[in-house]
Formats: sequence, C-alpha cells, structure tokens
Amino acid sequence: MTEQNKDHNDLSSPTGGQGAVFITGGSRGIGKAIALRFAREGANIVIAAKTADPNPKLEGTIYTAAKEIEAAGGKCLPLQVDIRYEEQIAAAVAEAVKAFGGINVLVNNASAINLSPTEKLEAKRFDLMQGINVRGTFLMSQACIPYLKKGINPHILNLSPPLDMNPKWFRDHTAYTMSKYGMSMVVLGLAEELKPYGIAANALWPKTTIATAAVQNLLGGDYLIQRSRKPEIVAEAAYAILSKPSTECTGNFFIDEDVLRGEGVTDFSQYVVNGDNPLQNDLFID
Repeated sequence: MTEQNKDHNDLSSPTGGQGAVFITGGSRGIGKAIALRFAREGANIVIAAKTADPNPKLEGTIYTAAKEIEAAGGKCLPLQVDIRYEEQIAAAVAEAVKAFGGINVLVNNASAINLSPTEKLEAKRFDLMQGINVRGTFLMSQACIPYLKKGINPHILNLSPPLDMNPKWFRDHTAYTMSKYGMSMVVLGLAEELKPYGIAANALWPKTTIATAAVQNLLGGDYLIQRSRKPEIVAEAAYAILSKPSTECTGNFFIDEDVLRGEGVTDFSQYVVNGDNPLQNDLFID
C-alpha cells in the first residue's frame, strides 16, 4: 500500500462527507437497490445510466431513481451516460468529482444480455454486449482509478460471475458468457494491479435469479420472476463487501447468499418474491 493511500483506509465505511459511490446502470433493478442501500447511510451517489426519458417497457429513469435515493437519505447526481463512449465516461467522472469531491466506490453494474446461440446472434448484439460489459467496465474502471487512489476505503465492485471454464456455461450462449467473464477478468487483473494503492477489486453474483426487468422481459417472464429473489439481497451483499477494508478484501468472486451468511444472516425469506415456489439458480451457479 502506498503512503498516499495509507490514511484513506483508516475508515472502513464507504459513506462519508466527501467522495461518491458511482454506480453504472443504476436507474432500476440491482443498481438502484444498491444505491438505495447506500442512501440509507447518507452516502453521496452518482447514478450513471442511459434512461433519461420514461420507457413503457422499462420502469424508472435516472431522475426517478434520484428522487428515491434522496428520499431514502442520500445525495444523488443523476447522469445520462452510455458507457460504450469514453468521452461520456470522462465527462461523467469529472462531474461526479466536481459535485462530491472524489470517488470512493465504483460499482460496474451496467450490463447487456442476449442468450442467443452463436448461429442466431446478430453482430450488433455481440458488439453491444462486448461494448457495455467488457469495454465499458474496463473504461469506467480506468477513468475512476486516479480518484480511487485518493478515496476513502476505495473499492471497485463488478456485477459478474465466478470464472468457471466448464463448457456447459459456454454451450448455449457463448457470446454472453464471454462478455460476463470479461467483466470478471477485469476484476482478476485489477485486484493485482491496484493492490499497491490499497484499491480493492471484487466481483459479486447472485445465487438465484433476481426479479429485474431483464428477467421479466428477456429471460423467463413472470414464471421466472416468481422463482426469483428481490434485488435487495444483492444490495445488502454489496454493502457488506464495500464496507470491508479495501486492503484486506480484494480479488474475490462473491456470491450474494454466501456473503450474507458470513454476516450472520440465516433467514432469507424476506428476499423471496414468492415463497410458494422453488428458487431458480442463476446462470453460472451449479
């Protein structure tokens, strides 16, 4: 750990008077749930997502999310950002630093999904997943590193799965798996690269499917929603990870339920959408 960052790790809480929790794709779903969890602690939060105008197929915008975050006790800067474009990333990071004095946490939550097999996947869909999941995650991390070096208990958290080279995870959706594993490889690399600066890099993935717009609209409709958990379970796990000392918690591929069990949670019923149905394991979970 460098001398520069030594004092900044004396505080384990990512919420403070200075510095922001920067969340990509935070206008709905897991990203918004993480923002609301931090808002309850009075955190400064940046929501960087594409949805600025209401969409009949997708609930919420960066502005409606910001209102909820502020009502929950946080301060929020909503920014319309497409993380495929580095100039938009640079502008958003600059605005975040101007508004809150720095960045303590980056949550790379924004992601695109398409489970089509190789033969049926359009090139533009492949490019979208690679552009958001891999390139966007890499460039967001790159842009935030100079500020994380100065941050309080600095963390990067990617919403991506454990790296498992079992061919069954590639067989049905090679392109999607490549893109999500690309996010996880960013964690693997940055954990080592940023260790001298006391910056943590970890991944978090849900054990079960989560009741989000992606599950509703793209994966399994209401059938799968009824066999899912609520986004709040991922948010609680994220908060637990990001509250740990960054110098002692890096390079991990966490599963939400395991994190909360480690925190003493034994009853997960509050997170279940419908207790009458069996839960569905998420992709990349045996």
